[in-house]
Amino acid sequence: MPSTTPPTTSPAPPTRTTPGEHTPGRRPQGGPPLLAPVLAFTVLTIGYVVVNRSTPRPDASGKDVLTYARDHGTTIELGSLLLFASATPLALMAAVLYRRLRALGITAPGSAITLVGGVLAAAALSGSALFGWAGGRLPMDADPALARALADLSFLSGGAAYSVTFAMLVAGISVTGLMARLLPRPLTWAGLALAAAGMLSMLSLVADPFSYLLPVVRFGGLVWLVIAAVLLPRTRPSRHQ
Repeated sequence: MPSTTPPTTSPAPPTRTTPGEHTPGRRPQGGPPLLAPVLAFTVLTIGYVVVNRSTPRPDASGKDVLTYARDHGTTIELGSLLLFASATPLALMAAVLYRRLRALGITAPGSAITLVGGVLAAAALSGSALFGWAGGRLPMDADPALARALADLSFLSGGAAYSVTFAMLVAGISVTGLMARLLPRPLTWAGLALAAAGMLSMLSLVADPFSYLLPVVRFGGLVWLVIAAVLLPRTRPSRHQ
């Protein structure tokens, strides 16, 4: 007698979503508001610049650096605190930007470059703050060469090292925003110009004229970041571009 057992069917294979897609009924996670860490970083950076506006220039002698540390110890400590504190929102901003770009479906290296650049820039600011704090606590009988060396390390960390790594962050956002049309073209090209200036600023180690690029990157980058934080969308445009 033939069997009447119905044939079994194999279960359907699980479906996999491609990057940028989300399951039905589930909202894509774009991360926390981007403007909050950007504004915090901007305010702390401006506060640091105001407090440290009378810091001896990089070409000042070690004796002048020691004299300034003796007369402005509290100012140096406050400036170091503000600079060190600004590294935290910068690192958070890099993480939020990375998560936002991934939520927008960006799988190109630009999102990772943004994260790496932001983390390295935050580390550079932290190093600059710690070197500056240590230099501000030197006694007057300390070796002037040590005072000058600590001041140089603080300047290089917060100057060229920060500008180059910050350029990576801006370049990652700009290239991604240009290719995926997430940001206005003028803003992305301005970001690429800032990134180029940041990379060129490393030449300040061998040629003083390139030092003028450091404030351009620092202050121009603040303005650019605020605008980018406002304009960067949380969701991808509905029309495929």
